[in-house]
Parts: sequence; C-alpha cells; structure tokens
Amino acid sequence: MKKTYVSIAIAALFLSSSFFSFGQKTQTSGPIIIGVVDVEYIVRQLPEAVDADAKLKDMQKSLQDTIMKMQESLQKKADNYIKQKSIMPAEQQQKQEQQLQEEQQKLQQFYNDKLTEIQSKREEFLEPIRTKVRNAIQSVAKEESMSFVFDKGNPSVLFAEEKYDITFKVLDKIKRGNK
Repeated sequence: MKKTYVSIAIAALFLSSSFFSFGQKTQTSGPIIIGVVDVEYIVRQLPEAVDADAKLKDMQKSLQDTIMKMQESLQKKADNYIKQKSIMPAEQQQKQEQQLQEEQQKLQQFYNDKLTEIQSKREEFLEPIRTKVRNAIQSVAKEESMSFVFDKGNPSVLFAEEKYDITFKVLDKIKRGNK
C-alpha cells in the first residue's frame, strides 16, 4: 500500500475543506497572503505518527492472523461435515449445518468488533497528531500574517508559489515544541 493509514487519515482531515481561516484580522488593504503546506510530508516526519502507524499495522496483522486461523478451523469443520453428511441422520445434518452457520456468524461478528476496535484506536492515536499539526499550522500562519493555508495535497490547489510554502517552518515549529 502506497500511503499509510495515518497519512490518509490526517490528509482526509485537512482535505475535507478547501482552506483554513485562522481568525486573522480582515485585511482591507494590502495583499492577502496564502500559505501552502504539505500535511502528508509533515505527518511522515513525526515519530508519533510513525509509531501510531506501526501499532495499527501490528493490530491489523494480528487480526488477520486470528481471522485466518478461525476460518481454517471453520473450514475443517465444514469439510468434516461434508465427508460425514451422507451417513448422518437428517436431524444431525440440520444440527451440524446450524452450528456451522452460527460459527460463521460469530466469526463475522468477531471481525466486525475488532475492526471497530482498530478504528477507535486509530482515532485515539491520530487526534493528538491532528491537533499538533493544526496548532503548528495556525501558529506559523499567524506569524507569517497569512489569511489562508492550503494543503498541497488538495487537488483544488492548482498553483502555489514556493515562497509561500510553510511546510518546513511548520515542521521546525513542531520539532522545537511549538514555541
């Protein structure tokens, strides 16, 4: 997969709107300054984002492994049932089929529950990262007297001069602890 889940989630947060306004005073005279930031790049540079991504991947791998084992076990039971079906009385066949269906439903419910748990963990991991990046962007934008900051990854941004790119200033601000 080309992009990490963390990058996608963070980028989605910032891509949900065309621009950010940071409560700047309305400029009646003078130019409106627009900043451009590469949120995905910044997120890839943050150790906590890399950590969160690794933890989420581990959780997903563990879930996949568990589901595979459960499916293999269910498949063995289904194969055994098929082999023995012809010698089973109808009542026992019906009981076995019902048990297999119930086990399949339990497996599906387990999978859904674990996916929900992983999504919840993803949000738990990402919220502080989003807040950190958002605060740094707002801080740099205010320092630079910017009216708007666009994410470079947003396809609606068709042109931006490099001199307005504040990506490295935001990254520096984060590394220095938002001082």
